[in-house]
Amino acid sequence: MPDGVSAARAPVPPVIKGFIETSFLDWRGLISAVLFLPGCNFACPYCHNFTLVSDPDSLMSLPLDSVLDRLRPFVGWIDGVVVSGGEPTLHPGLEELLGLIHQEGFQVKLDTNGYRPEVVKRVVEAGLVDMVAMDVKAPLEPLAYRRSCGKAIEVDQVTQSLAYLKSCGVAHEFRSTICPAWHGPAELERMAEAVEGCAAWTLQAMNPATAWNTEAVEGVTMFTPEELDELQRTVADPVCRN
Repeated sequence: MPDGVSAARAPVPPVIKGFIETSFLDWRGLISAVLFLPGCNFACPYCHNFTLVSDPDSLMSLPLDSVLDRLRPFVGWIDGVVVSGGEPTLHPGLEELLGLIHQEGFQVKLDTNGYRPEVVKRVVEAGLVDMVAMDVKAPLEPLAYRRSCGKAIEVDQVTQSLAYLKSCGVAHEFRSTICPAWHGPAELERMAEAVEGCAAWTLQAMNPATAWNTEAVEGVTMFTPEELDELQRTVADPVCRN
């Protein structure tokens, strides 16, 4: 190497701010562990993990080596590891983290809001993820998305990720957190048109009681479990290919 030229350093894996050792809910049909990464490029008013966004320094940082040491004895019992947040695709060292988890013998699922389609595409094409779960927060329109994600964004970024996941062949799921005031029949119909042909689309109820921005969701009611089940059966499931 010429004098004065140093080798480029690979990005280090991102800091981990939360760890669930065993979950039966975060990866449908599989037993998983869950890692939570800090920071997000959205400010969803109903976010329930908002400390990861608003004050991540208040949360203990967990050394990756310690987390992997804890997981190794469970290879073969825990099926996979979910990398969630926050928004994982913000971190330059995400690919290193996903690769290290794969090396331990676990499947990997990525949770994302889809706003960085170039990262989603890169980790899929590198074989670093086995499953991607992406949020679809509203109809793919600027005003509707602004209300749900808490800021003005380029909706085309989300649209690109959605289209890529539907066509690339990787296992995927779209998820929508909904409430009657923001997601009426017309909004849900437009969302269904956007995700049509996907592998899975899961509807979940917004819970104002655990929301980050309580003023923004003041007066917002929840769908009842019965209403949510009916919407899943009549709106979401029919547009999925499986």
